[in-house]
Amino acid sequence: MVHDGPGIRTSVFFKGCPLNCWWCHNPESHSCQPEESLKTLTLDGKKNSFKEMIGRWMSVEEVMTELKMDRIFYLKSGGGVTFSGGEPLMQPEFLLQLLKECKANILHTALDTSGYADPEIIQQIQPYTDLFLYDLKLMDDTDHIRYTGVSNKSILENLMYLILEGKQVLIRIPVIPGITDTKKNILAIKKFLSQLMKERQSAFPLVHISLLPYHSFAKNKYTRFHIENKMKHLSDLTKESLLPIKNEFEAEGFVVKIGG
Repeated sequence: MVHDGPGIRTSVFFKGCPLNCWWCHNPESHSCQPEESLKTLTLDGKKNSFKEMIGRWMSVEEVMTELKMDRIFYLKSGGGVTFSGGEPLMQPEFLLQLLKECKANILHTALDTSGYADPEIIQQIQPYTDLFLYDLKLMDDTDHIRYTGVSNKSILENLMYLILEGKQVLIRIPVIPGITDTKKNILAIKKFLSQLMKERQSAFPLVHISLLPYHSFAKNKYTRFHIENKMKHLSDLTKESLLPIKNEFEAEGFVVKIGG
């Protein structure tokens, strides 16, 4: 893995997520439980179906054993471990233990998160997390509830806490046509982040932004797991189509890239 943080990385995916985003590209991670599904592959025009187990229970020791096997790649590339999902903050005790073990083994840690968690959880894990890959979807709480199933209040509060604490945060904005890319939402995000930049000390690191263009790569997963795909008629976005939004944020002084 060469995304989701600096250098070559190992991503640990947690199953279970409290959000139900219409555009989710990991619908198999919604449930906390291991699930069996029927996977079909086509080879030379012939379809082959087989059962596949998604997810398994693991101990901290088992996860760390696998992570340590890739240590040489981390050291050579400046990489490390990224905890993703699903939502890792749904398993806070397990996540905290893993983060502590990573730091004890001098491994760079990144957390890919929606930020939806009790503030106490964020405060517990932040000393052991080097980089937060933090989703920022919708600023209007009513819209956020409609398209993700939860309020954004704790998400925004936790983001404010991390930035004002001086943590390294990469804001990731999923750009979904007609939902998150509206003028109203982009303006609200710019205003929110600009205000945070003014409130924190100038010595703190800059806030970086990644714009994530909508893609339909997960459409077959929705079929496999019998989940309604509310975005099935939406076309993929090109990186070029996001340039106007990129320019808007750059005009405010943010460092912006398109993609993960």
